[in-house]
Order: sequence, then C-alpha cells, then structure tokens
Amino acid sequence: MSNSIDTRSPFFPKSKSGQVNQSSTQGAGEANRNTPERTGELTARTSQDAKVSIPEGVRDFSRIKKAAASAPEQDNSEKIARLKAQIQAGTYEVDYDGLADKMLQSEF
Repeated sequence: MSNSIDTRSPFFPKSKSGQVNQSSTQGAGEANRNTPERTGELTARTSQDAKVSIPEGVRDFSRIKKAAASAPEQDNSEKIARLKAQIQAGTYEVDYDGLADKMLQSEF
C-alpha cells in the first residue's frame, strides 16, 4: 500500500514535491521572506552564539607559519659538507664569542 501524500520538504526544487510545493507557496514568483521582526530575532540569537575567539598565541603561530611558508628555501648543503669535512679533519674551531652572542640573543 503506497501513500499518495508526499510529506518530504522541497529540498530539490525540480522534483515533483518541489514543483507542487513551490507553486502553492510562492505568489508572484517571489520566495517567502522573514518578517523584519523575525530577521532581528535571528540576528540577535546568532550574534550571541556564533562568536569565536582565537587566542593571540594561535594568531601569532598562524602569522609565523605563513611567513615561513612564503620564505624562499635555503640550500645549506655546501655549508654542512664544509663543516663536516672540517670536523673530520680536526680543523674546525668554535667561535666562542659568536656562540655566546647567539646564546644571549636567544635569552633576551
């Protein structure tokens, strides 16, 4: 036994139920609109519930990630190979003043 009444909403406008429902609900080719009072009510409700706050740390991380992604890639393979060769040969000398400066810069 099949039910001849279609209770589905007109989700698909070109379907049978959408065409039947569309012709009965629309006047002169205009869709139903919310009243100004209802629009104000919906705006008030959604403005309270739809707020998202993003912590400043996340914003900073996002900025840093964008900057890092847009920076050109650096090829340090020559420098690494040169340093490896110096270490293996025993000729590498640490620049203690430069190391101390870098450590102080990272702390302050």
